[in-house]
Amino acid sequence: MSATATLDDVAQAGGTEHFDVLIVGAGISGVGAAYHLQQQCPERSFVVLDKFDGFGGTWHWHKYPGIRSDSDLYTFGYRFKPWTGAPIATADEILKYMGEVIDDNDLGRHIRYHHEVGSASWSTTDNRWTITATETGTDRTHTFTANFLWMCQGYYKFEQGHTPEWPGMDTYRGQIVHPQTWPEDLDYAGKEILVIGSGATTATIVPAMAGAAKHITVLQRSPTYFWTGRNANELADTLRELEIDETWIHEIVRRKLLHDQQAVTQLARDEPEFLKTELLNNIKTFLPEGYDVDTHFTPKYRPWQQRLAFVPDGDLFEGIKAGKATMVTDEIETFTETGVRLKSGRELSADLVITATGFHLSVLGGIPFSIDGTPVDFHDTVTYRGMMFTGVPNMLWVFGYFRASWTLRADLISDFTCRLLHHMDELGVQRVTPKLRAEDADMPISSWIDPDNFNPNYLMRSMHLMPQRGDKPEWQHTQDYWTEKDALPAADLDDGCLVYE
Repeated sequence: MSATATLDDVAQAGGTEHFDVLIVGAGISGVGAAYHLQQQCPERSFVVLDKFDGFGGTWHWHKYPGIRSDSDLYTFGYRFKPWTGAPIATADEILKYMGEVIDDNDLGRHIRYHHEVGSASWSTTDNRWTITATETGTDRTHTFTANFLWMCQGYYKFEQGHTPEWPGMDTYRGQIVHPQTWPEDLDYAGKEILVIGSGATTATIVPAMAGAAKHITVLQRSPTYFWTGRNANELADTLRELEIDETWIHEIVRRKLLHDQQAVTQLARDEPEFLKTELLNNIKTFLPEGYDVDTHFTPKYRPWQQRLAFVPDGDLFEGIKAGKATMVTDEIETFTETGVRLKSGRELSADLVITATGFHLSVLGGIPFSIDGTPVDFHDTVTYRGMMFTGVPNMLWVFGYFRASWTLRADLISDFTCRLLHHMDELGVQRVTPKLRAEDADMPISSWIDPDNFNPNYLMRSMHLMPQRGDKPEWQHTQDYWTEKDALPAADLDDGCLVYE
């Protein structure tokens, strides 16, 4: 049976469909994986399953005001498709870009929407995965088998954001909304709004809502590092004036941005106090004279120990300067009927409370995995290069970078996966499983990421769910694009870390 003409017939009959590769998720990683697989392994059949009714993942799901990227699209975009708009893009612009990738490469025929994966089980006897998926809206179950499983489903729970349980929340008479579950009919015009949290989401929502709201108060327990810049790229604009081909512009600007980002990342390691001063001086230029930057914009941690939030054109600070937004640094003692009372005793009234307080990590989509009938606890595994796991065969997970654009790693992992699949063909094997080598027997094992290196709350809350790491590059996600861009393409597939059968 072919993998194209009769798939609908098989699905209608309730049969099991088989593919060489099954990709979970049609977001930025999954669409990229499908493109690379089609280009580099055209001989392989594949399908992409996504639970939503359209592609885009994060950009499809989030509906809060002003939703935009916090990474530049020259690096967040794919390496193979030039970005021609402003560096910081809206969700609609990103979806348009991804839609063009799907249409231009005829990827749509491989994507099944409304398919929520419910389980994945590996059979050593058959050397294949069996995946069940429920068709949302009908509750009909579909069964797939695949030789290789490529997990691109994202890293947080879409349907539920993280909102702390504060005392008195049930007494508050206004509405409490988390940005991840933004009501389409929410009317905030003319209202006093309290936004709790001060990360990238707050930096997006506040400028977008400030014009219609009566006033916005941003309440933070502790400050975040922000950096600002024009939402334009002078190098790209100059090259366009010179009528340089967009493919060249994309690659040149991409390399320049990555060069500059590497310098900032290195500065954060080597001279954190200098970088801290530079970041604070930058935002001072947007704030009123004498503004209390020490209290409201000076974090306790080093730059890049948590993600820097980018504020294009300083729009968040312009709202503060114009009196449309106010920063408050304090902690909540309790909610009241009309707002919150802080530990300092101050009361903040609000018609609407927005909890921009982060998200819940989702390890491999929260899908139950089993191997030969035994459930997999990923915390009991050690990661191979942050994308495969000891004892788990023929499966790969895309987990991107914190200090560089997610898509950079998605592209690198796609190359690695296709190279691995070709290598398996050359060896004439059906199974590849990461396994610690004899020389790794006494290797120190620790949590997925070093908290002294990077410690956002959503990761720290979920370390007990994540795979573990060793102290060698082969057994960790280094989070360093500038090392991995050379290391992953050169990785020795026969160094003993991967067992072929």
